[in-house]
Amino acid sequence: MSGNLVSQAQHPSSKILMMGLRRCGKSSIIQTMFHGMQPLDTLYLESTTEITTTIFNAFIDFSLIEVPGQVSSDGQLHELFSQCGSLIYVIDSQDDYFNSLSNLHSLILEAVNANPIINVEVFIHKDDGLSEDFRLDAQREITQRVADDLLDDGLLNVSLSFHLSSIFDHSIYEAFSRVVQKLIPQLPTMENLLNMLCHHSGIEKAFLFDIQSKIFVATDSSPIDIPTYEICTDFIDVTVAMNYLYTIDRRDTPANSSNIIDTTRTKSMGSTVRLSNSLILYLQQMVKGLALVCLMRKESMPKFALVEYNIEFFRDALEQLWNVG
Repeated sequence: MSGNLVSQAQHPSSKILMMGLRRCGKSSIIQTMFHGMQPLDTLYLESTTEITTTIFNAFIDFSLIEVPGQVSSDGQLHELFSQCGSLIYVIDSQDDYFNSLSNLHSLILEAVNANPIINVEVFIHKDDGLSEDFRLDAQREITQRVADDLLDDGLLNVSLSFHLSSIFDHSIYEAFSRVVQKLIPQLPTMENLLNMLCHHSGIEKAFLFDIQSKIFVATDSSPIDIPTYEICTDFIDVTVAMNYLYTIDRRDTPANSSNIIDTTRTKSMGSTVRLSNSLILYLQQMVKGLALVCLMRKESMPKFALVEYNIEFFRDALEQLWNVG
């Protein structure tokens, strides 16, 4: 997810296929999340004309395969479906999505035939242009239509999920996080470690983020509050910016280099800030480009040494988990 290309062969479950009709927003999602493009700049992107693959190196290495909207079902798609862990289908919620639903249904039939355990993830995209009522209505209608069509074909056990998304807010990051989490075999162990850390350290909420993409690969079992999630992702941006400002020797930086930090080369990042409501945000870089972001109450500060002690144990456990994985 950090965008570093890798050459080794990948397990099929770590491949994600992204599909949808032309101009639905596939390329915009990829450019915004993984290449640092500003959302408004994606308006000038040209339509994808061929299958493209981007490989990302993170806690798990995964490849994201974008298929042009005009590609019809053929043997090549059958092979791709058989090699992928997830199919993301993007629907433009601001457009007439009848054709999208028809196309999605045919693709699900072929995907399940090629790979019965594939995860089908439907992104109801560009929902920022809809009112709250229309947004929920669109989600209900799309969910019901897809379920009814699959029921008519006798497909009752398809792994199918729906996500509202937009590149203009944090919803696309949360949606993609849910997709990636299903591809992580170590997820239950990671969640259990986070639960233990929160329980023994007085932490209200903890996320394990990929620093570059801001996808959270795991969180504890307490409910996710969207404003809290947004604050945590913004905190990552601020910390990375400050780390870049103060830890990189510009005399050794090529003039044409990207301003995106290579987290495999810079020293471990850490940051603590107190919010106006007296809550504490704490960030500590972990293994393989991941960052632990915690939300604590000020009452935890007197025993902060214990918190950091527990976090070091968490880091060690995460490193062992990564090495085993």
